[in-house]
Formats: sequence, structure tokens, C-alpha cells
Amino acid sequence: MSNTTFFIYSDELQKYDYPPETPLSTRRTARAREILASMNLLEGDGRSEISAGPATRAELEEFHEKKYLDMLKKASDGVFDEAFLYMGLGTPDCPLFPGMYDYAALACGASLLGADKIITGKARAAFNPAGGYHHAGPASASGFCYLNDIVLACLRLTAAKKRVLFLDLDAHHCDGVQDAFYRRNDVLVISFHESGATLYPGTGFDHEIGEGDGEGYTVNLPLPVGTYDDAYQGAFMQLFPPLAGAFDPDVIVLELGMDGLAGDPLAHLNLTNNVYADIVSLLLKLDKPILATGGGGYHQENTARGWALCWRVLSGAEPEEDLYAGLGGVMLQSSEWAGGLRDRTLLTHGGQRKAIDQAIQNSIDRIRASVFPVHSITE
Repeated sequence: MSNTTFFIYSDELQKYDYPPETPLSTRRTARAREILASMNLLEGDGRSEISAGPATRAELEEFHEKKYLDMLKKASDGVFDEAFLYMGLGTPDCPLFPGMYDYAALACGASLLGADKIITGKARAAFNPAGGYHHAGPASASGFCYLNDIVLACLRLTAAKKRVLFLDLDAHHCDGVQDAFYRRNDVLVISFHESGATLYPGTGFDHEIGEGDGEGYTVNLPLPVGTYDDAYQGAFMQLFPPLAGAFDPDVIVLELGMDGLAGDPLAHLNLTNNVYADIVSLLLKLDKPILATGGGGYHQENTARGWALCWRVLSGAEPEEDLYAGLGGVMLQSSEWAGGLRDRTLLTHGGQRKAIDQAIQNSIDRIRASVFPVHSITE
């Protein structure tokens, strides 16, 4: 395995954007890159910035239905069809805009390139901040997602006989990815997200563990409103290391949605970006290639800074002694990037902590009872 880490970005991405009334903006990706460029963290010392072209029609058809792709292209070209609504197109969360097909295909092409770099042994890790569209189905758009780059990348990896562990840290549940692999055991899907009882898409409960050959290969930890750093990290350490150890993947695919950050306008968690950075650091210690993508995140500046921080850790630019610096960030709105990428610790009321902790532990206990035996994990 190479020691090179690739940052995948194309200026072509900035030709397109969602309508201004839509919470998601493609500008987050450019902002993350701008931060990293200011820190000289895109090239050198095993880092390389590369661009990707759009996924081809044949590549998209590995997951998406032909009729849906035809409709998406038609919508992108400004031709209306009432069938759009039945496919989730033209809704408030999946609006129609010029070039939407081209933008989505570029995002998919970047994730596929990252997968190819890993398959050929040329990458230790690759990061496509423009990816992470985990809601899209084979014939439907959903949750700002028109094409599912994650499913396509995972399929590319499994076609190369790789065992894939997909870890989703987005505040929203990865329903599109879960559905794609729900009956398969060559992809282990693990998702930490705000509970579907309080957040779109209303799925991802702890009893959803896969079916048939895939039983036990889907793991969902629904998190209560207000989940804070220590609770999140504690839950992660109870579940992820034993599952990853038992599954022993060849590749880790990581969705780094930043909508779990405190202050995100669409979600209700109370995390700092230290959680994401520390998880990336832990994943690196597994010595497996990592394909990381972006995802949700609707406070643009906090999202861009979180992605920049994760790249800094992923590419080995943040020394171990700096991992808990906790300078700047959300609370200070720091523009001193070298010291301000990480957020300060946020306080959570003791009574609220107790309720959060208990709800999370209840879910963990159910997962241990239903999923751990499948993998012969004993405690």
C-alpha cells in the first residue's frame, strides 16, 4: 500500500450550485480547499491534489436505473416531466437546477477515482469532500442526493474482491447505502446518526441489522437530541473496535457529514469537530486504506473547517500531541487556521447528560445482543 494521500477536487464543481433557498451549497468544498491551500496542506509530504472527471453513464448504471438517469438528465437540461415528482426530483430537498446531472456525475467520478487509487495500491487514503450523497436510491433522489457516489464506490471495491467497512458519521441516517447492502455480507454498514424519531429520513433504528446473508452486517446507533462529544466517543469505542476487528475489512469507506456539529441548522446534536478528527486518527491506526467523502453540513464555515481538520489528520499533518489542542473553532470563530481548526469543548448540563447516556447505552445493549453473536464477538 502506498503512503500517498489524495485530495480529490475539481474547479468544475464550482460551476454548479443548488438554488440559494436550499440549505446545501457546493461552496463548502471550495472553502475547505481554500483553508487547506492557505496552510500548504494539499501537496508534499505524501499528499497530492488530483482532479476527477464525471462518472460515465455505464458506471452510473452499476447502481442507478436507466430510466431514472434519463429523467435526471432531462431535468438537468431544463425539460420538465411530471414523472420527476415520482422520482423525488423537483422537491424542496432535491430541487431542479441547471447542470444537476453533471454535478452529481462529477461527485461520483471523484469517489470512483478514490476507489480506483485504493484498488491499484496507489493510495493510503483518498478524500472526496464533494461526495457523500448517501440518500439516493437506484431510481430516486432524496435528501439533497441525486446520485449515490458511496454505493458506486463500494460496488467498485467489492467487484475488486475487497471487504468493505462503510462508516457513516453524518447526522442523517444513510438509508440509500443501507438499502443497497442490506442483504449482503461483503459490506459492513455502520452508522452513527441522530435518531429517526427526530430527524430525516426517519430510519436507522437499532433493530435494523440486515436480512438474509446480510443479517448482522448493518449496525445503526440512533443518537438522542443533544448528544455530546464524550457520549459519542464512548459509544463509538464500545461498538466500532470489536466490529471492525471481527469483520477485518480490506478497505474503510468513511462518510464525514459535518451536520452533527453544534449549531448546524438541520440537526440537533451537540458535537465538536474534535470527535470527527479523533475518529479519523483511530481509523488510521487500523492500517487499512481509507476512502473518505464529505456529506451533510449546513453551517458552511464550520463544515469546511471540519473537513479541513479531518484532511489534516488523514494526511498525517497533525502531530499526535496536537490532537487535543482544542483551540479556536466554533466558539471563537477563529480565522487562525493552524490553531483554530479544532473546536473548544462544549458543556452539557448534567441532567441532560444522564438521559442521553442512558438512551445510547440502551441501544448499544440491543446491538450487542443482536449483532455481536453474528460476528462471534464475546465480551
